[in-house]
Amino acid sequence: MNESAPLRPLTERPRIEDVAILAGTSAMTVSRALRQPGKVAAETLARIMAAVDALGYVPNLSASSLASRRSGILAVLVPTIGNSIFSETVRGLADAVAAADLHLLIGDFGYSDDKRRKLVRALVGRQPDAVVIVGAVHDEAVRASLRRQAAPVVETWELSPDPIDMIVGFSNFEAGATVARHLLARGRGRCAFVGGLESRAEARLAGFAAALAAAGAPPPETEVPADLSIAAGREAFGRILARAPDIDGVFFATDVMAVGGLLECQRRGIDVPGRVAIAGLGNLEIGRQMQPALTTIEIPAYAMGHRAGELILARLAKEDPSASGRVIDLGFALLTRGTT
Repeated sequence: MNESAPLRPLTERPRIEDVAILAGTSAMTVSRALRQPGKVAAETLARIMAAVDALGYVPNLSASSLASRRSGILAVLVPTIGNSIFSETVRGLADAVAAADLHLLIGDFGYSDDKRRKLVRALVGRQPDAVVIVGAVHDEAVRASLRRQAAPVVETWELSPDPIDMIVGFSNFEAGATVARHLLARGRGRCAFVGGLESRAEARLAGFAAALAAAGAPPPETEVPADLSIAAGREAFGRILARAPDIDGVFFATDVMAVGGLLECQRRGIDVPGRVAIAGLGNLEIGRQMQPALTTIEIPAYAMGHRAGELILARLAKEDPSASGRVIDLGFALLTRGTT
């Protein structure tokens, strides 16, 4: 390395020319080494990489993306990074594209349509190679914006006959109906539902209510929690009991809230499942470890992300998505445990 060559001040971002000076070679050779290391002599490559490390040089990806028409960005929008089940979907996606030249950029829209709209606007400006979203998008402005960018888009965690591009998920409506039929089969005739104001929870409630109505049971008591935490689940269950003490079956839209409901029953000395049956959704570890263990809907969180990644890679390889379909239903499973 040419240690006597003058370098730029450390407060300035290092340039490819600085790497070339330190490595004692040309900027063109440095560029070739970073793009196609196999075409540079081993000793020269070693000097260049040592200089890159010494300077903390980072290539200008914006310039390279203009030349290749690829940004290398895979944008992922999730309702919250605080829920481990969404992390499973992101992990499945990351595993699927691990060998591709794609880098995940994750945005948390906090279950807010307005925040999601702003995130989409910001991400589209960075020209991602593909977009994956947890949840189906119903906002026409957002749908139009994503369609105009002409990059693959995969919605997940829901099903829709009219996806923006492709969708991988399961029927939240049928998941709710399945829980209702299970509670009815257990002799529960006065049921309740606890869930947030977002499309997936609303679909679960719709399915739950439809199955109860089909069996001649009264409509469910409903409660919207402050958030999706254990504490919110406890509080929501307490409010339901205060106005409908005869409730004997409760479906919580997430396992986390269902654990809160179970803990509140235990605090009050309410027998589960003798007096009240409880079911959740997600098959999270905390629900499996409760006593009694939580009955739940198991959903393919990892598989949804992995399949979304496969669809994106196929589209980027110019393969026809119609071969596998634009709407992919991965289904779900009812796991009956001690709380029902």
